[in-house]
Amino acid sequence: MQMTTAQHEIGTRNPFKHSSLTIDPADANTPENEAKESKSLIGTLSASKIYQDYERAFSETTGLPVALRPVESWQLPQHGKKHENPFCAMMAEKSRSCAACLRLQQELADKAQYEAQTLTCEFGLSDTAVPVRLGEKLIGFLQTGQVFRKKPTNTQFERTAQLIAEWGGEVDKDRLRQAYFDTKVVSTRQHEAIVSLLEIFAQHISLVSNWVLVQERNAEPPVIARAKRYIEDNQAEDLTLSEVAKAVNTSTFYFCKMFKKATGLHFTEYVSRVRIEKAKNLLLNPNLRVSEVAFEVGFQSLTHFNRVFKKIVGQSPTEYREQLAV
Repeated sequence: MQMTTAQHEIGTRNPFKHSSLTIDPADANTPENEAKESKSLIGTLSASKIYQDYERAFSETTGLPVALRPVESWQLPQHGKKHENPFCAMMAEKSRSCAACLRLQQELADKAQYEAQTLTCEFGLSDTAVPVRLGEKLIGFLQTGQVFRKKPTNTQFERTAQLIAEWGGEVDKDRLRQAYFDTKVVSTRQHEAIVSLLEIFAQHISLVSNWVLVQERNAEPPVIARAKRYIEDNQAEDLTLSEVAKAVNTSTFYFCKMFKKATGLHFTEYVSRVRIEKAKNLLLNPNLRVSEVAFEVGFQSLTHFNRVFKKIVGQSPTEYREQLAV
């Protein structure tokens, strides 16, 4: 149930040489492209073993549904999930109440851009959304809820039944009452603990998401697997889209489209992510300067390396290394 308000590149080792990575026109930072990219990233992360294991553990432990949803979504994220609230499932089947839930879901997304938010619907049920970021970019939310924050009353139920009737919802009142009063009630302390679990996992997703995106191989075409191996073997070189396409015997245009479809990432972004993942490992060596790490993984500008690293990881290379030393 949704809610209303309550509450970066080196092989030639020339630091002054510009990268020759080919820029795909489709990489333009338009709102439409960003929305499509975020949705694709969320889809990949949702299909990963690490997320599915978490979802299973969270639901079994709390008895609540949880979903990893993109920023822009016109679906009810918890509908059809295990442990979905029966009352919310009934409301999702009615056009008027479903539309209200979708509007309230958007309100929750608008409010949870930077920190966890909990909102309460007209029926008195609460949902919580925690922002998930990939570097500095908001890509989606971990969402759970469909709970009461305090025990519902008969008066509250009667108002709910009346509102549903006014919306033209023909529902068996006894069945509605049963589902309504069977809704899970969580105390303030329990709710805070649930939100903390979501916040901790959101941070974990942020830390491991780049690895997941680089490693994911969901029935990809052999040509893409060969391309990935080529990129990994030559990531310190000044790679270009046309060079990799040639290495796997495809045209540049065909390879560009096929790569994006198979990986969910544009070629330039994928190469950057492979390099950053290698950089994260090299930063474990305290004897290597950040500039040496940058050039070792294929960046030809320290400034470029710092910018891309922070965009993907959410911290500068120096901050990341300092965190590891704690």
